[in-house]
Amino acid sequence: MNQGIKAGIVGGTGYAGGELCRLLLNHPGVDSILPTARGTEEFERVHPNLLGSGLRFIAIEELQERRDELDVVFFCTPSGEAMKGARQFVEAGARVVDVSADFRFRDPEVYRTVYGRYHADPELLREAVYGITELHRDEVRTAVLVANPGCYVITATLGLAPLFRAGYAQAKAPVHISAVNGTTGAGTTPKREILHAKAINSMLPYSLEGHRHSPELEERLSLLAGHEVTVDFSTAHGNFARGIYAHCSVMVSEELRDNVDRDALLSLYRDFYGCGRTVEPFVIVNDAPKSWKLNEKQYDIYPSLADVMGSNFCHIGLDYDYRRGIIKVIAVTDNIVKGAAGSAIQNMNVMLGLPEHMALSHFGL
Repeated sequence: MNQGIKAGIVGGTGYAGGELCRLLLNHPGVDSILPTARGTEEFERVHPNLLGSGLRFIAIEELQERRDELDVVFFCTPSGEAMKGARQFVEAGARVVDVSADFRFRDPEVYRTVYGRYHADPELLREAVYGITELHRDEVRTAVLVANPGCYVITATLGLAPLFRAGYAQAKAPVHISAVNGTTGAGTTPKREILHAKAINSMLPYSLEGHRHSPELEERLSLLAGHEVTVDFSTAHGNFARGIYAHCSVMVSEELRDNVDRDALLSLYRDFYGCGRTVEPFVIVNDAPKSWKLNEKQYDIYPSLADVMGSNFCHIGLDYDYRRGIIKVIAVTDNIVKGAAGSAIQNMNVMLGLPEHMALSHFGL
């Protein structure tokens, strides 16, 4: 591209919108960033970590009036808003990345079942490309609208994709996923339970009757497996600000159990994702060797949530319970970066023909 990218952010006051601004400020290809706000908030008071950035909020109406100037527009809005506003930016020639859930299901009836409302633009919905870049890169490259996955879904799907593609999972057995995210996953609306004094020494389980990301997970894993997959999905907020820790248990098909061990699984994952930054730059497999001492607490063979904080990386580790025929996969990401703003920029880079790692190559804090 000859000129710098002009990026609009619809919904710039939340965690994802603020993180998009932070990352785009360090993007060498981005010339201007236009975040919107509903009210009269001052940008640097809402996002004081970006003090000195010079950014300011504009009204959504101003962004709409300037839509012909924009190269890309990100929607960081509650479900129900992107479906009403995306089309005008697409028709003006901008690429759109929706960080909300409005375009994640191709079938509008599935969307209605999960979110309890009719989709406002089913025709545009059918044009949307699902945006786990590592699994859908070719489709993302030519897309006009990308549906960014949910933070839980991108983490668990990256953790499980090699197993389901290779046919390891027993078809009729449910996949058990227990996932914990930081309190930023609860959004910016004040709630007593997520105040520091209440959350610091606690865990906050929620939506155990059926989390809204469960159907998204089931759809993604079913496509990878080639058969219907049932997910038993449990979620909680942990006493940390940001991050996703996903612990997945997969029952192995009977006919494959004799040939499964940790080394074989690590080899499968290395082949699938390549060696770190050379093939899939943001997926790292922890293949540290085990001591094989019975019941030894060898912590460093599994990924640590702290190591991905602030980064666009997904770290994956695994093991095999041979007595029960269960593969255990641990996947960790930063829910605001790889789970939202980082993966959105990764998709933008691919859509606009830029190096995929641009503005995202920094390691964890």
